[in-house]
This record gives sequence, structure tokens and C-alpha cells, in this order.
Amino acid sequence: MIINYNVSSMIANNALARNDSALSKSLERLSSGYKINHAKDNAAGLAMSRRMNAQLRGLDVAGDNANDGISIVEIADGAMSEVHDILQRMNELAVKSSNGTLTDDDREKIDEEMQALKDEVERIGQTTQFNGQNLLDGSFDLKGYSNKPAVTVDYYKEGMIYGEYVIPGIIEPDYDQEGYLTDKTQILDDQGNKVESIKNPDGKDIKIEKITYQYDQMTITAKDGFEIKLTINKELAQQPVPQGQEKPLENIRLDLTGIGSMTLQIGANEDQTLELCMPPITKKNLGLTHTDVLTEESAGKAIDEIANAISFVSSIRSSLGAYQNRLEHTTTNLDITSENMTSAYSRIMDVDMATEMTKYSSYQVISQAATSMLAQANERPSQVLQLLQ
Repeated sequence: MIINYNVSSMIANNALARNDSALSKSLERLSSGYKINHAKDNAAGLAMSRRMNAQLRGLDVAGDNANDGISIVEIADGAMSEVHDILQRMNELAVKSSNGTLTDDDREKIDEEMQALKDEVERIGQTTQFNGQNLLDGSFDLKGYSNKPAVTVDYYKEGMIYGEYVIPGIIEPDYDQEGYLTDKTQILDDQGNKVESIKNPDGKDIKIEKITYQYDQMTITAKDGFEIKLTINKELAQQPVPQGQEKPLENIRLDLTGIGSMTLQIGANEDQTLELCMPPITKKNLGLTHTDVLTEESAGKAIDEIANAISFVSSIRSSLGAYQNRLEHTTTNLDITSENMTSAYSRIMDVDMATEMTKYSSYQVISQAATSMLAQANERPSQVLQLLQ
């Protein structure tokens, strides 16, 4: 028997320490509900779970963003629904004023309401907002530029190939007595032949289907969904140029950037976005700048102009409807993704309480046994005293 070193006590104490450590870890898992509380518990699992947690939080915010986008579309569509109603009333006034039974005084009274309604359309376009941002004043319209100061890009259809379009030859404008463009306006090449196509950014020729003119604006419609509205500045277009230089409306190049729309972050990762484009609702963009019903002739012309405006607003509302459908599908997809990722995150992080409680109970019993054995091992050296009596 020895008294300097109690090896039995050391063995019992080490076993008790190891078991106490395991008991503490099990207690921590049971109290936190997590299987991984420290990097030492599962380094790879912790790194994976942190990435997944960031993704989950990002998905929640992306869902909020998508719902904000739906709200924006609903506000814009609601405003344009009112514009539609206004245009319908304007059409009624134009039809009424076209009737030969009315006098000029009658038409003047009708035109007062017509002009007020036009101003209201303009006001709606300038004041419709979400979170302090104007939606229908062109702030979120696609931007386009021309290489000629006399030509301004007012509008082009979303979804076209973005880049440089070339209108070859020269635009030969023809004006009526009031100074507005007429259907006699032509686009001619160097040999004086009518230009029938334009070049897209890929260098391919796109056949022009139709060109219409309204006041100072020309609208070019071509295949492959090409549609663009250009304003021709009469003063700049008719300015003389030195010999050898290009004329103001010659070899026009249009840079359709595809930039300017509202970008909605609808995913948890970079570039998971949706571009929301909303053309401006203005008298000019609707082709109503000079619309009046003061005469029977102008009233008849107004019917056609208002019909075009109604068609234009309808096309915008159709696009907004498509946006809303996409956003609603996006929110549904985000919810499902979040649900499945939460399940995966739970499998990595959450402790199985039943299994862990079983372990905890086992550790507790072993700890009690180890404590008892340590007490008995510490008593053994005292038995030497019986030999020394």
C-alpha cells in the first residue's frame, strides 16, 4: 500500500472530468436547442450553416422586396386605370364634338373640358409616387440617345436588343402650314430611294413595317418587336450646314441603352433582380399635346389620336400586369425555397432532443458513479493508518 500517489483516485478523477465535460456539452445542447454551438463542435457544419443562415435571411428580405414591387405595380396600374377612364371621357367629347349639329361656341365649351382632362392626365403622370419616388414621369423609363441634336429618343419598346441602331440615309421632313410633320416625310438613301430597313446592334437589317407621324414625333415600327418614338426638332433639322458635313437628319445612330428601369432585388444573391420599366404618362408621349375639338375637323382627328393614346396606355398596363404576375410567382418561389432551406438548416443545426436527453441521462448516471468511486479511492490511503497503530 502506498500513500504518496493515489493512482486509483487519479483514474477516477480523470474519468469524472471527461464525463463532466461531456455532461456540460450535452446540457448546452439541450438548453440551446442547437447541435452546433461552437466551431469546435463541427467546423464544416458551422461554416455551412452560417452560409445557409445568411441565405435564409436574404430570402426573407427578397420576399419583402418582391412584395414592395407588387405594391409599386398596383399603384402605377391604378393610376393608369384612371388615365384610361379619362381617355374614354375624352373620346366621348371628341365624338360629340364631331357632330355637325354643334356650333363653334358649343365646341369651345366641350374643348374646355377636353383641355382640363389632358392637364389631369399630365398631373397624374407627374405626381403618382411610391415612397416619395415618381413612377410615371419617366424616372424609370428606358433611356435612349441620338448622335444628332435634332433627334430625341422619346420611347422604345422593352425587350428589344439594346445597343446602337442605324437609320441609313437621311430623313426628309415635310411640314404642313402649322409646322407639324406630315405623311409625306420620307427616309431616303444616297440614290433617293426609300429606306426600307434599319440596322440593329448585331448589324442585321430589320424591315420597317410602318412609320407614322404626329406633330413633331415620328414612330417607327419594324419586325422583331421594334418600336421607337423620335421627336424631330424642326429648327435644328432645318439649320444649314457647311458643305461636306452631314445634315442634321443624316445617318442617324440611336443608342438604346436598356438602362433606366427600376431594379428590384428579388433574390438573396447578386444579379437576382427584376428590371421594372414604366414609360412616362405625358400628353406628348400619348400623342395628345395638340389635341382639341374646336372644329369638326379637329374633333374627328382627335378621335384617332385618343384611340392611339388608349392603345398606348393599354400596352403599358399589359406590361405591368406581366410584371405583377412574375412578382407574385417570385414571392411564392421564395417562400418555398425558404421553407426547404430552413429544413436543411434545421438538419444541420437543431439537436434531436430525445436522443440528446438519453445521452444526458447516461452521462448523469456515470457522473454520479464516478463521484462515488472517487470518494472511495480517496479513502483508501487512510487505511494505511491501521498498519501504523
